Amino acid sequence: MTEPVVAHRRALHRIPELDDRLPETAAYVTAELQKLGCAVFSPTEGSVCAFLDGGRPGTVAVRADMDALPVEEATGLTYASTHPGMMHACGHDGHTAMALSLASYAAAHIRELPRNVLFLFQPAEETTGGAKALCESGILEAYSAERVFGMHLWPELPAGTAFCRPGPMMARSSEVTVTVTGRSVHISKYKEGLDALAAGAEFLRRAYDMAAEKVPGSLLRFGKMTSGTVRNALSGATVLEGTFRTYSEGDFAVCKGALADIARAVGAETGCAVDVHCSEGYPPVLNDPALYETVRAALGEDVRELAEPVLGADDFSFYQRRVPGLYFFLGVGHTPPLHAPDFAFDDEVVLPRGLALWEKLIALE
Repeated sequence: MTEPVVAHRRALHRIPELDDRLPETAAYVTAELQKLGCAVFSPTEGSVCAFLDGGRPGTVAVRADMDALPVEEATGLTYASTHPGMMHACGHDGHTAMALSLASYAAAHIRELPRNVLFLFQPAEETTGGAKALCESGILEAYSAERVFGMHLWPELPAGTAFCRPGPMMARSSEVTVTVTGRSVHISKYKEGLDALAAGAEFLRRAYDMAAEKVPGSLLRFGKMTSGTVRNALSGATVLEGTFRTYSEGDFAVCKGALADIARAVGAETGCAVDVHCSEGYPPVLNDPALYETVRAALGEDVRELAEPVLGADDFSFYQRRVPGLYFFLGVGHTPPLHAPDFAFDDEVVLPRGLALWEKLIALE
């Protein structure tokens, strides 16, 4: 017989949806929560939240992201996506399934738990940061959240084993766009123009050198460069598109300032206008050290320590800016990478083990 957490995951896997437009997913989650007799509400577009009141003064918050990716599925699963061009390629169906099963457990044991339980079924983790909107709604404060937990399925870690670490867990992310405006002329008269391609290339070289020197361990890379129109005309415009990842807001500020300095220097030397824009992005995922020690002391080897933080990013960090929080990786073994069209994992092994950990987490004093 298929366990409920597995059945939830497979039902959700069939109906992937994007961003905060999650009508089928939200309807499924809402229907399951309403069976438990708890308060169910939607404080932001695409979200579903539930509060289980145990009469305690404080609350533990549980976050599960629900959105999928614009990926055409290639797993061959019998319960593959029924929505063309959409797939749960990042495991959010598993996250939501565990939280739904945890809600059922919590409802049955709410009088025995040390805290009330607030469930945050969140949209738009992959796009605009649905966590930020939920935080700005005031929900954590309204329900007296004292701590928040999140979990993400993670390839290349042992299947069903949870990992965590104090301090930096995931990186701060920002999309970097550099726009260079020059003056296009025929190549034969290049001295009369302003070479936006050369200026863009010089900016790129200096930016890479700067990042390696000022913020070692971070990541600054540009994946796209667009410039010029034809081979025999000087480029009049260049656009560089890339990403920056670091583990602290301080390092981000240093790099952002240095990029602005490079832009001014390259502009002065080449005559081109050089503009740098860094998106707000997501803050770094920083696990609360005291809460981490509490969990490790209580759960021991149920949670292993992750040796190094990763350069991926997650908007769970917005919750951690409000209340102490821990983010966990739940191993899925040797699978295709996240976001791949063939990403799949053994849900019958991984999800029950993840659910067992969740049950222990909400029972912690």
